[in-house]
Order: sequence, then C-alpha cells, then structure tokens
Amino acid sequence: MTLKIKQKIPLKIKKIGINGEGVGNFKGMTVFVAGALKGEEVYAEIIKSESNYATAKVLKLNKQSPHRVVPVCDIYKQCGGCQIMHLAYPQQLVFKQDLLRQALQKFKPEGYEAYEVRKTIGMKNPQHYRAKMQFQTRFLGEKVRAGLFAESSHRLVEIKNCFVQDETTQAIINEITELLTFHRIPIYNERQFDGVRTVMVRRAHKTGQVQIIFISSTAVELTRTITSLTEKFPEIRTIALNINAKKTSEIYGGETEILWGERAILEGVLDYSFELSPRAFYQLNPEQTNVLYREAVKAMDAGPDDDLIDAYSGTGTIGRAFLGKVRSIRGMDVIAESIDDARINVPDGVYEVGTAETVIPKWVADGFEATALIVDPPRTGLDDKLLDTIVATRPEKMVYVSCNVSTLARDLVKLASVYDIKYIQSVDMFPHTARTEAVVKLVRK
Repeated sequence: MTLKIKQKIPLKIKKIGINGEGVGNFKGMTVFVAGALKGEEVYAEIIKSESNYATAKVLKLNKQSPHRVVPVCDIYKQCGGCQIMHLAYPQQLVFKQDLLRQALQKFKPEGYEAYEVRKTIGMKNPQHYRAKMQFQTRFLGEKVRAGLFAESSHRLVEIKNCFVQDETTQAIINEITELLTFHRIPIYNERQFDGVRTVMVRRAHKTGQVQIIFISSTAVELTRTITSLTEKFPEIRTIALNINAKKTSEIYGGETEILWGERAILEGVLDYSFELSPRAFYQLNPEQTNVLYREAVKAMDAGPDDDLIDAYSGTGTIGRAFLGKVRSIRGMDVIAESIDDARINVPDGVYEVGTAETVIPKWVADGFEATALIVDPPRTGLDDKLLDTIVATRPEKMVYVSCNVSTLARDLVKLASVYDIKYIQSVDMFPHTARTEAVVKLVRK
C-alpha cells in the first residue's frame, strides 16, 4: 500500500533509526517519525510518501516513553544539530550500541551475529564538549548573525548559546558577529557572492589556546576586527583567512593565510602534547578523545617488533600514542598542513601527503611491510582501492576507528574475509546526536 500526504495514522514506535528518528510500521509500510522514541505510541500525519517507506510528524503522543526528557536547548527543533536530546542520556548510550547492531544487520559481514559489540563509553558531563565550531554567517535584520543551516535548507538558525559547544568559543563567535556588523565587513550571500561565509573557532582543551579562521569568498580587511578580538580574548593565538571562491557546499578553499599570531596552538591528549594548525583535523570532543585513543592503543596491542601505518593520520595524534611502543610509525593524509603538524608531533615517524590507497602500495613496492595498521577514515569510510590493498597485504594487526556505523559495517564485509573481528567498542564522542564513534579490533585469520 501507499500512504497519502496528510493522511493521519496511529503508530507504535519499534526502534530508533540511524538518524535518531522513531521507526514504526503501518500495514506493512515502514514509517519514520522525527522526535518519536522506542516504545511510544503516536498519532501522526504523513508528510512524505514513497513506494517503500513514509515520513510522518507527531500530532499527538498517546503513550510516552519513560526515557523521554525535555531538551535543555531552546532551538533544539529548529537547529537540527542534535537529534536525540529528548532521550535521557543513559538511554542514548544504549541506542548508540544498538546503532552498531543495526548497521551490522543491514550489511551482514561474515559472522556478524557473533560480534561482541561492547557497551558505549559515555561522558560524565555531556555538555559544552565541542571544542570546535564552524558557523555560517549571514546578514539578517540589519546585523551579522552566525549559526547553522536548518536541516535540508539554507535558512540560517542563529546560535548564541549552544548547550554542546565550548563556552569560550561561543563567546568569541558572538563577539565576532558584533564586530563584523560594527566594522561593516562584507558578508556572503547566495545572490551577492562576496564576503565572509563561515567562521571557525577552535579551543585547545589542555592549554585553552584559541585559533580562528575566517572563510571568505574574497579577501577582506579584518585588521580592526582582529585588534578588538585579541584585546578582549587574550587566549587567542592564531587568526587566519581562508579563501573559498567556489560556489560549493565545501567549507574550505585551498588557500589559507595566517593574518595574526602563531602558526599553531598547543593541544594535548593522553600524556603528550602536540601542535595543531588551523586547517588540521582533530576530534571535536577532546575529553572523549582521551578515551578513544586509549581504546585504540589497547585494541592494537602493538609491541616493539611492530611496524605501524597510521592511515588518515591527520596531525599524527593517534600515531603519537604508539611512539615508544612500536619499532616504526608511518602515516599519510591529504591535507598538507596536517602532515606538517604530524612531522613535528611525531619526529621519528615518516609522514607523506597523499591518499592511503596511493601511498601504502608505494611503500609496499619499496619493501616496507607493516605488521600493524590503524585507520581513522572520514564518514565516507575506506576507499575501495585501500580495502583491496589491505586485503592484499594483510597486516597482522588492525584497528578501525570509525565515525560512521554504516560505512564501518559496509567495509567489514571485505575485511572479514581476511580478519577476525574480535570486538567493537562504542565511544560516545557526540552526546545528544545520532552518531557514535567505534573502535574495532581485527586480527588476521
């Protein structure tokens, strides 16, 4: 059957789906309902209908979950940055463990029914954990405003007090919008392609040092803005300008210039410190990064006879955790600034700019054979060529650090042909969102 738009139906919610939505079934049709929780009974209205599924909105909550809570954020429904803030935090951790099971059930890698999926490691205080923000800027109502686009739109939702964002970075972005307005700095819009389009603010958890990137479609004069900012916030160490002149959804362009201050800020994880340049990738939740890296080191169980490859190395922070534990460390990343940092952070390592699927075969051809491999790919998962390379070279030990349960389960289909999956450890890096991080221990068959 096909459900009709505006049709009203009763629905029992059987589970929470991978995007944080409630999932029910009406006369054989799967129905997704934003904001509904497992175990709830709702009266819903169909807002989208396809041949094999429908989307609905809640009109009335007939039976409420005991795990439902009132979101602490005033713009929770408008923003879309968090998806499950209405679910009590202990149950969020249960849901994220189930996310992994749902993904495994969908892709069915060899032996998945027997995989040990460990309970999600959560935070003691799951608030103000994001150390980095990338807010879009627009000129609205006679002033510059910063925030995120509402889901599936280019409508800016202004954010001035985010519950999950580091409070210092939020205060800085609020001041930036005031200064951009006061100094009449050109601001980007879709019709007049000219000016500042995004602002990135990042704060080091260990040192409190702050770096800022203004992303603009064209060069802008920021001298007075920089002077005011650095006088008010002495923790600022770096201010950079990135030029992105393309009409694209990608945030950054290829050119970044330090306008003021130092090349990098100093951050720390576990028992070591490292440099972090403005464009370099680092985890958004520094507190839980300690947990994530500790789990990765434990899962690898590497020793002094191991030669390690750190694929998708970023600034070398994961590789650095193995310094002194293995014989050698090599890594690669596509962002040149990240590799510059990695060479400083892991001075005894060998780091190259390039993709893993290109660099690793070159190293193999040169006679280097890794016994241990750690991968920490973006949400798109592992490239097919890299998967083929891993299957062909078969390092004895492997750890997969994933930020996307779906691409992880997909990649395990190939990896399970040559590796035993010993366990999957869920780590909550993004409280109140429908995302989890996972550390997977793999051992060659």
